[in-house]
Amino acid sequence: MQTRRVPVRTILATIGLVLAAYVGLQLVIEARRVLVWAVIALFFAVALYPAVDAVERRVTRCHRSVATLMVFLVAVVAVGALVALFVTPLAQEGTRLAGRLPHMIEDVRAGRGPVGDLLERTHALRYVQQHQEQIRSFATGLGTPALAFVRSAATTLAGVVTIVVLAYLMVLEGPKAVDGALKLVDEARAARIRRVGAECARTVTGYLTGNLLISVICGALTYVVLLIAGVPFAGLLALFVAIADLIPLVGATLGAVVASLAAFIHSIPAGIAAVVFFIVYQQVENHLLQPVILSRAVKLNPLTVLLAILVAVEVAGILGALLAIPVAGMIQVVLRDIWAHREGRPLRLPMRGDDSAGEPERATETK
Repeated sequence: MQTRRVPVRTILATIGLVLAAYVGLQLVIEARRVLVWAVIALFFAVALYPAVDAVERRVTRCHRSVATLMVFLVAVVAVGALVALFVTPLAQEGTRLAGRLPHMIEDVRAGRGPVGDLLERTHALRYVQQHQEQIRSFATGLGTPALAFVRSAATTLAGVVTIVVLAYLMVLEGPKAVDGALKLVDEARAARIRRVGAECARTVTGYLTGNLLISVICGALTYVVLLIAGVPFAGLLALFVAIADLIPLVGATLGAVVASLAAFIHSIPAGIAAVVFFIVYQQVENHLLQPVILSRAVKLNPLTVLLAILVAVEVAGILGALLAIPVAGMIQVVLRDIWAHREGRPLRLPMRGDDSAGEPERATETK
């Protein structure tokens, strides 16, 4: 039986492909932080692209670079105003906390006050007194984590600056890159890609802006309720609730539990008021705010949302949880378009000003 010899060129090509795949995988692993920044910047670029496009079209003789700069300046000012809105009460409450901290520690040691009384009832104070040496040694070893936190803060600041610059360049140069890539395919396929891309961009923009708006509403209402109830550090708690509310499914519950526990530590009536507020608010958010704000942007059933979040958290942690729903919405748009074309019914996706989104049309057959 005569065996066929594999050409040397084929063997070398196979080895080259394996080596290239290995090198590419190593590059992805080493540059994963930069890739994460690029993904976040891409989502922000997609969210800000419609605003830049609108300014460029409506303002006479407005070059795209000027329109991009204007939109980013407005976005930076808006974010800065939002941060200042929170930072002022946070700074005041932080100063008040620093002034009250020695007295609070003394009350805790003596078993006085809400926290001291709670620790006394749960015998936690006795545990602390019996294990002072272990706690002191643990506190002594917190120096290294503190240095790690400082390095992490510096990296986060560099990441924020990088994300802003990347997003700016993506919005500015994105149309040129897309047009250049679409020139490589025929006109019909390019039009199809544009329609699908427009729907994916609408999904991302709608979800990001809608979710941010819901979180701001949640944080503002929480601050008002806790302030009226007299709960200390209402601004800090409201900020935590607003940030936690950005996380789909579990974020609102997590923020409600933390804020309610803080209210109960202050007083039982304040805790009851906080629990009632969060129960009522979550019903309003789930049945009114989310359907009104997000229903036109991302149309996913709860099972798909849960699976998307679980997979995304496993792959990318908290970042995956935040981006799971828009990514799942984009995948749904692409799969829906592929399925419609397989059935011979090209999916009609909305462009600017088109309200008949998602209505399938039967293609006219050409011979």
